[in-house]
Order: sequence, then structure tokens, then C-alpha cells
Amino acid sequence: MKKLNALTTILILTISYSFSQGDISTKYSNSITEKDLKDLLYVYASDEFEGRNTGEPGQKLAVNFIRDFYKANDIEKAINTENYFQKFLVDFSERQIANPDDINILTTKKKIDWVKTENVAAIIRGSEKPDEYIIITAHLDHVGIEGDDIYNGADDDGSGSMALLEIAQAFKLAVIDGNTPKRSIVILHVSAEEKGLLGSRYYVENPLFPLENTITNLNVDMIGRTDPTRDSDNDHYIYLIGTDRLSSMLHKTSEKVNKRTVNLELDYRFNAWDDPNRFYFRSDHFNFAKNNIPVIFYFSGTHEDYHMPTDTADKIRYDLLTKRARLIFHTAWEIANMEETIKVDVK
Repeated sequence: MKKLNALTTILILTISYSFSQGDISTKYSNSITEKDLKDLLYVYASDEFEGRNTGEPGQKLAVNFIRDFYKANDIEKAINTENYFQKFLVDFSERQIANPDDINILTTKKKIDWVKTENVAAIIRGSEKPDEYIIITAHLDHVGIEGDDIYNGADDDGSGSMALLEIAQAFKLAVIDGNTPKRSIVILHVSAEEKGLLGSRYYVENPLFPLENTITNLNVDMIGRTDPTRDSDNDHYIYLIGTDRLSSMLHKTSEKVNKRTVNLELDYRFNAWDDPNRFYFRSDHFNFAKNNIPVIFYFSGTHEDYHMPTDTADKIRYDLLTKRARLIFHTAWEIANMEETIKVDVK
């Protein structure tokens, strides 16, 4: 009887924990709204930002916009940043990256036009395991201006960038209510993705937080539209890539959270190793995966406006963007608060 009672107690506590965490996270995920995302994205993907090309004035407007959001919401800057900025240099011709402190040495060794840019990083510090980190990424840059055309990049990756702001704000609201996540959440906006994933590469080579303590990377790149090549009438989906590549535990957690919360259709179409598009290798999560950090890449597919000046804010499906952003928040919440730490079972 004692064994039975103990098992029953554990089962009840497990169920109670699961439902209570779900109920709590839903309260804060509801702060992620269509209106807020639309208001943010119409600014971020406006002509004023000139397509956010790395190193250009529009990209500087973008990083200031992101930083100012975090400051206004009293969300802490990441350590070892300059006012939220992790600065670095980019050589476009050879896809090199460097520390800004080395600029004098670099310019004397070889005449290269080094471009100054920056990642933006904020943190929600964990209450019980603050030295375990979930990093949520999106790239802040886009193509810029070509000829007379501004490539606004509303979906690529304005949608992911603004989703990160709303997700961070939702976590901050939880902190204000005394529901601080157990593990730390790092919100990382990376630059120079369009130049070859260079911002995320710079981060993993110069991490603000130890990579060995980074348990998961959730990467968000283009989640605001639908894929016209998808053979389905259900728009309420998200492509997941990489979920099972390094951690079966992460994959199972992701599916469980989705079923319990927003219940999108999880489409693994591009997760196959022989996917000819090779999307697994084409966004910022890949630099984390190369360091044996389990990843999920959230993606809704390409479309006729991909890398075109017609990728504008009026074409975003804000209902879908909201649901997808909420799913990412719920997933991060679960990983941050679950008793077990996400484990790597494949290297």
C-alpha cells in the first residue's frame, strides 16, 4: 500500500504540475497579440529602416529599435554587451568576422573594408537554475536597398524579430507576477545572417554565456506567411526543423507542449536529411547545432515575395504569426520550468 500511495502521489503531483504550468503559461502567452505584433512590424519593416542591410544606417535603426524596446520594458541587457549590443566586424568579401578591438591590427595586415555591426542580447534570469540557458534567436538584418527598391523583409525576418520582442515581454510579465522561469531565457537578435549566418557564428565563437550551459536554441526565421507549395488547406501549421537531430527529449517536449496549448499542425516536411532545400543548414540555429546544442528551427516556408521588395508588412498573416509566437513562448516556458534538463542523445 505504501508503494501504491507513493506512486499515486507522484502521479498526482506530475499531473498538477503539468496543468498548472500550462495554465500559467497561457496567461502570459495571451499578452502576445495580433495588434502588438502588427504595430511593431509595421515600424520595423517600414521604408525608414531601408531593408536593414548589415552595417547600413537602416540596420542601426533596427538595433536601436530592439534595444529601446527592452529598455522600455525593463528587460535586462545580457552580460558583456555594450548597452545590449555585442559588437563585431564583418568582411563581406570573404565572410570573415572579427572582434572590434582588433580593427587596427586587421587593417594593417590586409586592406579589407571591415563593416561594423552588432547582435542584440537581453536576458530573463532564471530563479532556480540561472546558469542554464535557453537561447531564442532571430536575425535582425535583411537585404537592404538594391537600385530603387527597398527590400523591407517583413517576413524575413521581421516576423521572427518582432515575435522575440513579444515573447520577451511575456516572460517579463511573468517575472513581475512572481512567476520567474527556473532557467534563464536569453533573447538574441543576430546580425549578418544574410551574409552567411555570421552573427550567430560570432556569438558561438564569442559566447556571452557558456555554450556548455546552453541547453537549447529555439530559432525563429520567417513565421509570418504560408507556403504556397504546401499540399494542405490548413494554414494553422508550422514547419519544425532539427527537433530530433540531437535530442529526442526536445522533440517529445515540443510535441507535448504544442498539443497542450495552441495545437498547430507540426509539419516536418523539411526535417528530412535528404531535403533538397537544406533549410537545416541555412539559418542561425545551425551554428548552435554544430556545437551539440539541441535546436528547433521554426519556419513557415518561402513564398513568391522571398528576398523580393514585395516582402512587406501588409502581407503578413498576423493571426498565424500570433499563434506561432505563442507556441514558441510555451515551448521555451516548458523547457525553462521542467524538472529535467534537456539532454543530448546524438552528437
